[in-house]
Amino acid sequence: MSSRLDAGVELLERSLGYTRTALARVGPTDLTRRTPCERWDLAALLAHMDDALDAFLEAAGGSVSVRPSGPGDATGLCTKACTLLGVWSATSPSTVEVGGVDLDTGLLVGTAALEITVHGWDVARALGLDHPIPGAFAAALLPWAQLVSAQGGFAPPVPLAGDAPPDTRLLAALGRRP
Repeated sequence: MSSRLDAGVELLERSLGYTRTALARVGPTDLTRRTPCERWDLAALLAHMDDALDAFLEAAGGSVSVRPSGPGDATGLCTKACTLLGVWSATSPSTVEVGGVDLDTGLLVGTAALEITVHGWDVARALGLDHPIPGAFAAALLPWAQLVSAQGGFAPPVPLAGDAPPDTRLLAALGRRP
């Protein structure tokens, strides 16, 4: 594996551990709760997370054909997440074709870690949990957030003071108001 892919897999493992904590608290009566993304409830967020995990799993085969899956549930997401880590920890392609464009796998896996972490924070917020992203982990994800934000992958960045802690900067870069 390349050093960039190794770094991405390490971030992926940390993101799954972080997000699992929030997913473990989701119950059937929570699905209509609002998330930090104003137009989404928790059920829609879980479905989005399920689609994303499917795409990141498919990417380990060398290409992704985006197609929506069914509704997501917290237990199924945790199972898929463990599979995702196992797949990307094994031998992987050096690039993945997404929409006709070859992407570096390290970049893709780092982006997966970012997506999983931020949506884990979204789940925690929807549930009213105090579950901050650890500072050193947030700092490690910031380069991915800046790249994804520049591509329009999340909500527009939220302005904030330059001395904000890493978790606040990370979330603000992706349109969240911590």
